[in-house]
Amino acid sequence: MKKAAELFHTKGYTATTMRELAQVVGLEASSLYSHIKSKEELLIHLCFTNAKKFSDGIEEAEKQDSSVCEKIEFLLNQQIKIALEDGTSVTVFDDEWKHLSEPYLSSFLQIRKDYQRRFLKIITHGIEKKELIDISPSIIMNTLISSIRWVHLKPELLKQTGMQDLSKDISQIILTGIKK
Repeated sequence: MKKAAELFHTKGYTATTMRELAQVVGLEASSLYSHIKSKEELLIHLCFTNAKKFSDGIEEAEKQDSSVCEKIEFLLNQQIKIALEDGTSVTVFDDEWKHLSEPYLSSFLQIRKDYQRRFLKIITHGIEKKELIDISPSIIMNTLISSIRWVHLKPELLKQTGMQDLSKDISQIILTGIKK
């Protein structure tokens, strides 16, 4: 799976062949096919494994007895952690999902929509409780998610600062800004 994610990340899903994957893992193509039915099976696994991580995270945030800002910070930290633990698979999750065939595509999109709906509910609750400014929850959510989309591309930051400090710094910038 890791090698498939790396190939999908560097070449793209459509440009990657099973022969290339077999070569990278040191197998004959026919041997690889005895373990994996198709390239799409790999894509399905990568997409849905990551979707589950995000779904588990939002479920955990919803259960927390904490402020809305603390829940949002938890979600940001969770997304950063997922991105840094397996950046290539997150890239596939973010960029290559559109190559899923039905019924997988619809199912995957439903999971993403559910995550967004639940995230919006947390944000809306924060606006209602006056913990967050009164602007579009959708703008808030998309800005939050977009603001950490780059993290998986910079794993060297993890070595420089450590997971805890990196998450704390990013969350601080996102939630309180950079003004002194």
